[in-house]
Amino acid sequence: MDSTATIILAVSLIVIMIGMGLSLTLADFKRVFQMPKAVFLGFLNQIILLPLIAFGLCHALGANPVVAVGIMILAACPGGATSNLLTLLAKGDTALSVTLTAVNSLITIITIPIIITFSLDTFLGENTEVTAPVGEMITQLLVIIVIPLSIGMSVRKYAPTVAQKMDRPVRIASGVLIVLVIVGLVIKERAHIIEYFQMALLIALALNVGTMLVGYISSRLAKLDFKQAITISIESGTQNGTLAISLAVVTLARPDFAIAAAVYSLIMYATALVPLYYGNKKE
Repeated sequence: MDSTATIILAVSLIVIMIGMGLSLTLADFKRVFQMPKAVFLGFLNQIILLPLIAFGLCHALGANPVVAVGIMILAACPGGATSNLLTLLAKGDTALSVTLTAVNSLITIITIPIIITFSLDTFLGENTEVTAPVGEMITQLLVIIVIPLSIGMSVRKYAPTVAQKMDRPVRIASGVLIVLVIVGLVIKERAHIIEYFQMALLIALALNVGTMLVGYISSRLAKLDFKQAITISIESGTQNGTLAISLAVVTLARPDFAIAAAVYSLIMYATALVPLYYGNKKE
């Protein structure tokens, strides 16, 4: 991607993370101690089981190395603000969703570099000229996650009226920006887009549906209530595609790795209709 598209991508992600921060307070982090079982189960599904399921699917379905790395980058990312909106629409436990998004976003600053490094070594091995600059990656994650989140939370705390007015425009702006990024990605990788899309589609669909099912079933087995189970299901299947694309394009300078994240981002909105239907039906 050219420098203009890279700048748009970086700005898009920062805007999205500020928007997420506008909906967060310190109480969302403290809630970890108020509902430890639900938070731990959400963490287990998204931070541990999701990458393991992704890894298994890539091997089982014989994924192209480029697609496999892209899927693993996506699986390493936390859920985005979209999961909070979907949980609200599904009449789930919004407080739990916000807490999981906040906590997992911070945890993945450590886990993302580990998973990406492992994926590059496993799927590309000696044939790769791509390196995962761990120190640079952590720095970038701090810049695009922690700082924007802190800005959004500060606005929420010290200027709540401003935060309320900014919420909708920020959501709209972030949506428009990510559409521009995906269009730019498709144009840039038009020579391979059909091939990679076909390869990524089955894995992305299986990963999305599988993780949502695992999230729901494990929650019910742990005797969480329906609202919490629906929430963890949505959190498990909703990934921050913008962050995944940013890591592929900006950090690794490999736009082709981003195609899997773009495909997954489209799929997760369609499959989210299922928990939305059952959440509202239960209500």
